[in-house]
Amino acid sequence: MFDFLEGYDVLGAFWTTVQLTLLSAVGSLVWGTILAGMRVSPVPLMRGFGTAYVNIVRNIPLTVIIVFTSLGLADVFGVTLGAADDFAALSFRLAVLGLSAYTATFVCEALRSGINTVPVGQAEAARAIGLSFTQVLTLIVLPQAFRTVIGPMANVLIALTKNTTVAAAIGVAEASLLMKEMIENEAQLLLIATIFALGFVVLTLPTGLLLGWLSKRLAVKR
Repeated sequence: MFDFLEGYDVLGAFWTTVQLTLLSAVGSLVWGTILAGMRVSPVPLMRGFGTAYVNIVRNIPLTVIIVFTSLGLADVFGVTLGAADDFAALSFRLAVLGLSAYTATFVCEALRSGINTVPVGQAEAARAIGLSFTQVLTLIVLPQAFRTVIGPMANVLIALTKNTTVAAAIGVAEASLLMKEMIENEAQLLLIATIFALGFVVLTLPTGLLLGWLSKRLAVKR
């Protein structure tokens, strides 16, 4: 029944999906945190940039962003990310870049909502004893904000895992690209779709359960 799977590297395709998810998660967390800091910054220029970036990028379809990284950054501007002679590596890195740039907007908004739950008095007290805005943000506000938004961050991570399928548009050999190839080559549409659907459930369900448990465990008591 499953003999047709022998000619395909299903586990390898899902491993590529996992790598895309993890690297993009790290990139989007870093960039999203910076954007959140900009959005609550006392500097108007930084607030304006953060607001404009979030409102513009999150309303652009992810497929457009991913394709732009390939046709725009790579083909037009010659951005190679250190993989000029390796198309597979270049496509993978460009996909990570596009996914990070897009997902960071949702990380930013989730984190900003967490920042808004921190009592203003704590920040004012920290400023009163001479701490700078950056110190207040990194030492007082963000640690509490991160604990508050673990649940929403879990949703962002799950969405990111499913969004990695868009990377197939620029030739990244992840799960959805292999599924498309198998459906074209094999007369097992329902079985193939079921296998890949279960694969994504295996990737996302434990993530949601673990981060949901952490959210309750680390919740800030008010």
